[in-house]
Amino acid sequence: MRTPPQEPAPRPSPSPSAVPRDIEWRLPRHARSVARARTLLREQASSWKLPEEVVETAVLLLGELMTNAYRHAKVPRGREMWARAVLAEDHLRVSVTDADDTLPAPREAAPDDETGRGLALVAALADDWGAEPRAAGIGKTVWCVLRVPAP
Repeated sequence: MRTPPQEPAPRPSPSPSAVPRDIEWRLPRHARSVARARTLLREQASSWKLPEEVVETAVLLLGELMTNAYRHAKVPRGREMWARAVLAEDHLRVSVTDADDTLPAPREAAPDDETGRGLALVAALADDWGAEPRAAGIGKTVWCVLRVPAP
């Protein structure tokens, strides 16, 4: 006879005034949502007291990921884009999830192209980045990581 698995010990509740270290925004798939996501990340980063250079880079890269989701995801009307920021001890992970299963592929833009540099910018400025199918459900998540220097 097998014994049932033990329940994990209850975790202490965080203080109601504690700043969350993992936050997600669900936004309509619309061009205005790109700017809204950047504003929300900037406000959250301020409460986390992140260095300005990390904030500026994170906001820029989130804008690129959101723009790609808005412009390139082939999804039905009404689908959302999800932006997420997770702060760990030494890094910030920013991700965007959409309902299109197609993983992005970086391309080399010609000098006179007006678009096509988003993922190249992410690759150049992030400490790491990638894309993966959603673990549960339809779509994909494209993410990047930025190191956060110790205070």
